[in-house]
Amino acid sequence: MIQTDFANRVKSILEKDDRILGVAVGGSWIAQQIDEFSDLDLVIVTKEKIAPHKPNMLAIAESLGNFLSGFTGEHVGEPRLLICLYDNPLLHVDLKFVTLDEFKIRVETPFILLDKNGALQQAIHDSEAQFPYPDYQWIEDRFWTWVHYALLKIGRGEYLEALDFFGFLRMVVLGPLIHIKNGNLPRGVRKVEMELDALDYQSLIETIPDYQKTDLLKSLRNVVVLYQKLRKELFDDTIVINPKVETAVLKYFDSVEN
Repeated sequence: MIQTDFANRVKSILEKDDRILGVAVGGSWIAQQIDEFSDLDLVIVTKEKIAPHKPNMLAIAESLGNFLSGFTGEHVGEPRLLICLYDNPLLHVDLKFVTLDEFKIRVETPFILLDKNGALQQAIHDSEAQFPYPDYQWIEDRFWTWVHYALLKIGRGEYLEALDFFGFLRMVVLGPLIHIKNGNLPRGVRKVEMELDALDYQSLIETIPDYQKTDLLKSLRNVVVLYQKLRKELFDDTIVINPKVETAVLKYFDSVEN
């Protein structure tokens, strides 16, 4: 696999670099699910802090292969990440530059590719991976206002805006909740095609509308029904439900439909 070949080349290059303590691999590599369409997620652990100083990050990235381009990951809230594209063969590689202390704070336990003095293995032993789970109360406090917003866009005829907003609801609300229901990590809508129960997958597909008012409304109704079902299955009695706002929005929904 091209990902394995690239990772092995990174190991051989960086084991000669005195600034580097080690390299670990995350993502699909851990679950042994790499295929021809997978990217490569590398964590480069340095003695001194390099990120988010882009020139230093780029200098290391450019030394690892036939480098085409790279940009930092502020758009995903991670300025320590350099998102790269290499050529011959064409490969997407994410390089995350962290210190040893930063390496301990992680959402998964990566595979250690290079560990010069055992520090990476010790760091993993001394810490615990914690994947961020959604805050159910945060979702409930916002969901009905979001539904109302979608209804406004549909009612005004801003169908493209509404279509984009449906994607937001799947990524932030429905995807994570339905993954949790299926015993998966709440990774938005990633790999829902492979990891969801068939009925749950179908219910998610039914929230994808065509570009017309009646279908947008039908799909938004499916969004509401699916959310209410997931809320009933996942939320406990510590989550405060606001029936007043829910009733008001659903009443407005009926008026837009009619």
